[in-house]
Amino acid sequence: MKRRTIMWFVGAGALVAIGGGIYAWSTSLSRAFNARRADAAAEPMAKMPVLTEEDIAPLPEPVRHYIGLTGSIGRPIVTEIVMHFDAAMFDAPGEPGMTGPVVQYERFDVPHRLFFMNTKMKGLPVAVLHDFNRDQATMRVRLAGLANVVNISGPELTRTETVTILNDIAFYAPSRLTDPRLEWTAIDDARAKVDFTLGSNTVSAELIFNEAGELVDFVSDDRGMLEKDGSLTIARWTTPLGNYREFDGWRLASEGVAIWHLPEGPFTYGHLRLTHYEAR
Repeated sequence: MKRRTIMWFVGAGALVAIGGGIYAWSTSLSRAFNARRADAAAEPMAKMPVLTEEDIAPLPEPVRHYIGLTGSIGRPIVTEIVMHFDAAMFDAPGEPGMTGPVVQYERFDVPHRLFFMNTKMKGLPVAVLHDFNRDQATMRVRLAGLANVVNISGPELTRTETVTILNDIAFYAPSRLTDPRLEWTAIDDARAKVDFTLGSNTVSAELIFNEAGELVDFVSDDRGMLEKDGSLTIARWTTPLGNYREFDGWRLASEGVAIWHLPEGPFTYGHLRLTHYEAR
């Protein structure tokens, strides 16, 4: 049976007769993204201290090494990021992918996370908006600007997106790995376990590092995959990333995939390539 992923997809069965008006396909969700981003960015932001070697001393050794490699030492701890990606997403194994640009805005103090994608499915324009606002998450997928074909929210989605925020911290705000909401357990010289508490949710992941000290995979059993009936099924989720590059002095993973590990085998449902990164 084909499954829905929680990220960025609309099933073929969701297509409807739309008539005219395709010209308006991207307007409403893009406006919602821009409005929410402006509101989130306008909230007061505390000045963060410069990260020091002393700050990272309590962390497991591979985490300390990784933070140093990313260029985080000697710079203020990151609170806000803006990222642009080129993305390819797949609704099910063997199906054609959907490609398009992604813009992501995130604040880790409040927190806020906004993810917006433009793509097409079967020739029809699709817009996708993920919105994590303080303590609740929503996901909307709009076909041709006329109707939501996915519109979900609730505590299960919020928990799922909490895992996504933890993943973003690990790969794209490594100075935040000192955040007091994180609790670390050392495993060995290439792995460490982390628990992240946000509101009523505590989620966990295992971080895996290569011989060079780079973070190359993130493994969590706390994330939910969207099914056809709108429910979320917990499945192992991994994001092997690599191709580390410099972005304004930050050395970050720039390319990789997202994988659901299902009983019938792994399903690589997404590929992302980072093209632009800003942090403060």
